[in-house]
Amino acid sequence: MTAHRILSRRGLLRATGSLAGAAALGRLGIMNAVAQTAPDYRALVCIFMTGGNDSHNMLIPQETAAFNAYRTLRKGLALPDNNTKLLQIAAKDGTPYALNEGLRALAPLWTQGKLATVANVGMLVQPTTRAEYLARSIPLPTNLFAHADQVLQMQQANPNGTSGTGWAGRVADALQPMNGTGNFPPSFSMNGAALFCTGNVIQSASLYPGFNLGLNGMTAWPDSAATARQTALQEILALDSGLAMVQASNRVRSDARSLNQMLAGAGSGRQLTTAFPGTQLGQQVRQVAQIMNLRAATGLTRQVFFCSIGGFDTHSSQSWQQWDLLGQVGDAMAALYNATVEMGIDQGVVQFTESDFGRTLDPNGSGSDHGWGSHHLVLGGAVKGGDLYGKFPFPALGGPDDANSRGVLIPTTSLDQYAGTMAKWLGVQPTAMTQVFPNLANFPTSDLGFLG
Repeated sequence: MTAHRILSRRGLLRATGSLAGAAALGRLGIMNAVAQTAPDYRALVCIFMTGGNDSHNMLIPQETAAFNAYRTLRKGLALPDNNTKLLQIAAKDGTPYALNEGLRALAPLWTQGKLATVANVGMLVQPTTRAEYLARSIPLPTNLFAHADQVLQMQQANPNGTSGTGWAGRVADALQPMNGTGNFPPSFSMNGAALFCTGNVIQSASLYPGFNLGLNGMTAWPDSAATARQTALQEILALDSGLAMVQASNRVRSDARSLNQMLAGAGSGRQLTTAFPGTQLGQQVRQVAQIMNLRAATGLTRQVFFCSIGGFDTHSSQSWQQWDLLGQVGDAMAALYNATVEMGIDQGVVQFTESDFGRTLDPNGSGSDHGWGSHHLVLGGAVKGGDLYGKFPFPALGGPDDANSRGVLIPTTSLDQYAGTMAKWLGVQPTAMTQVFPNLANFPTSDLGFLG
């Protein structure tokens, strides 16, 4: 399947109200339900925090000097406040940190060695110092601090935002041979269409959890009349009209019907008993687990998923709002991890966070403004957890880690390194890495070491 075909079918699908719940579905070609589960099934699940998560208040330093500096510089935003406690953790070298109390569901997984943090990650072209940034003496990502541009760049792993593909889609392209001849989409977005999932070759799909892709009007009495109606529709969908637009529409409709049958329970996966939160994000990860549970029927050994939650543009009223949002993130990630344990694939599933950018250390009152580098979470059975990776910045304004005088972190770990570590674990070969991450060679290491 070419990229042109994927795009044309997506555009057609968006214009078709009867299939509003699915976009860019590939030819499913459902495999025999007796296909065996791959012993090395692996998947990545991105939790995208749209709006720019203030990671200064997600991961807080606890060493005396660093914490005192944090409290002084954050002023009214500093934690703990009157309503919030901190969840104490420590890196393996003994350095103390704390998680926002909203992540209480994840804190036990730090102790169990399943959760790690990666410090000060962001979009870079090459390693960048404060002097180089201020002098604009080296290439920099375009339109820094702009939501729309940074969302695209973080999903593309392209500092210019000009790629028509996402980095997970390109990863899925590189791993296509590992998925054999199966045509079930290896790349899924659970909150509508996302550039993150789009590749040059792979079939991708986008869904809204709970949206029924089945067709109305297919029931009738007696049952023979309903059967005749469905048979007639299938004959119409299979008919070669010779008209490209009609054929594309029929393929999308047929794909949606097939996918709906699988998500409704067809296939060999048993029903999961793990409880998921009733939040929008909770239902997204529930849908991810349901698709993973179909792995025996689809025959896929490698998959990528995109989930997202908005509301992180906290220019004001940050304290309660971020706590609530991080609570939704933590609860959803913990539930999905529990589901992978139930399915016996916890060693093969890695969840991780992304966001547009971080935020300023210096508050603007009751909130914070657009920043750059940000701390992130990685969770899974294969994660070398209970530790911090990368360089955690000492809280300071105008210091070597600050792009200006407000505590805008200059990333010390590039998105390419962060994502590249996961792509390598998923199976992307070194020869393909530069195609997936064109700027990865600019950095001293391509593997941050947080996956075993």
